[in-house]
Amino acid sequence: MNKRLIANVICCACLTLATTAEARTSYDGPWNLTFVTQRGSCDPTYSFSVNINGGVVTHPNLVKFSGHVGRSGAVRASVTVHDKYASGSGRLTQDAGRGTWSGHAAGGRCSGYWTAQRSN
Repeated sequence: MNKRLIANVICCACLTLATTAEARTSYDGPWNLTFVTQRGSCDPTYSFSVNINGGVVTHPNLVKFSGHVGRSGAVRASVTVHDKYASGSGRLTQDAGRGTWSGHAAGGRCSGYWTAQRSN
């Protein structure tokens, strides 16, 4: 009987730790992003949506996409699509954000800024 009680306590402790590790942040949820090219021959603007969960930034259709938002709102992300690559950084507030990005496409370098708006 004691072994079963100990096993249950350990199991509950593990579940509690797993839930805590996936804690939500104040930036979690859907966000709309707009990227503006200021230098280079990339498209003038790009727009798409991402989701933030536990500080991890994801996009459902981009396999080579990674991003993270810190507790302070500092964000870093990078994406690769075919022969195009971009990375950026900036800061989010509760409902908006802004930062810079740089990358390359079709053999040319590009850079600019990005803005973010929380989706409802």
